[in-house]
Amino acid sequence: MRVVIIGGSGHIGTYLVPRLVAAGHEVVAVSRGLRDPYQAQAAWTAVEQRTIDRAEAEAVGTFGAQIRELRPEVVIDLICYTLDSARQLVNALRGNVQHFLHCGTIWVHGPSAVVPATEAQPRTPFGNYGIQKAAIESYLMDEARRTGFPATVLHPGHIVGPGWVPLNPAGHFNPAVFTQLAAGKELTLPNLGLETVHHVHADDVAQAFERALVHWRAATGESFHVVSPAAMTLRGYAGAMAAWFGQPARLAFLPWPAWRATVAETEANATWDHIAHSPSCSIAKAQRLLEYQPRYSSLQAVFEAVQWLIQDGQVRLPDR
Repeated sequence: MRVVIIGGSGHIGTYLVPRLVAAGHEVVAVSRGLRDPYQAQAAWTAVEQRTIDRAEAEAVGTFGAQIRELRPEVVIDLICYTLDSARQLVNALRGNVQHFLHCGTIWVHGPSAVVPATEAQPRTPFGNYGIQKAAIESYLMDEARRTGFPATVLHPGHIVGPGWVPLNPAGHFNPAVFTQLAAGKELTLPNLGLETVHHVHADDVAQAFERALVHWRAATGESFHVVSPAAMTLRGYAGAMAAWFGQPARLAFLPWPAWRATVAETEANATWDHIAHSPSCSIAKAQRLLEYQPRYSSLQAVFEAVQWLIQDGQVRLPDR
């Protein structure tokens, strides 16, 4: 198949492109051309790379046509964030592709009600990102039902991998939290630390996209969660990280209003977004219909990412 991947050099594309090349697909990676993949692999030499600034092209109404002109049989869109953006692409590709895969997010669910959440649960998103992604999902699924547009939506959790900072046990992205745990210092968590986060390794997300291509009949017109087998509480996550560093977990807790005053505003905002969602999602549907089998638990994915942070000097280990 000729597969066009929009956003091919990012977190997911870093792993998805080599997987598709190895499977024998003809791959075209579309990006702004501003960065290399997070992991260098020989497979990239077989990839056709096209530079398109999506925002500029969409502003003049040509982005969808530019993707269509690449003659895709399959389009995988990893960087669509607004309903208008999705509509422009679908209108250009209608009748011209065999399969269209969109990268969503588990934040389409909003706050958890019954956990683990299934794809069938009602959508109650909040915040612009979750609201827009839920609107895109609703639009694509409606197009699949009404017009036969061959859409599939995959909803990753908190994507983890070597090369970038993972969501930490305090619910934000400051790598200093890992340094703090490595030193055996006390870490203060919001509330009782019982809110949940649900990670997934970028390669497992890539696996799910690949499996959706293989099982295209079952995938078309459906949405799937793509996460690790189980979510973690903040306190469970902190305890496991401390143990990985060979330290006891020294945890303290503060009510949210008091806790947020102890960190920078950007960190407090990130933590609030994560604990307000407290995601915990089921992968049973993806396992059943796509044969999705994640290789990494949440902790295994984070350990790999933190090992990279140590090598990169962003997390410091104590002198022994």
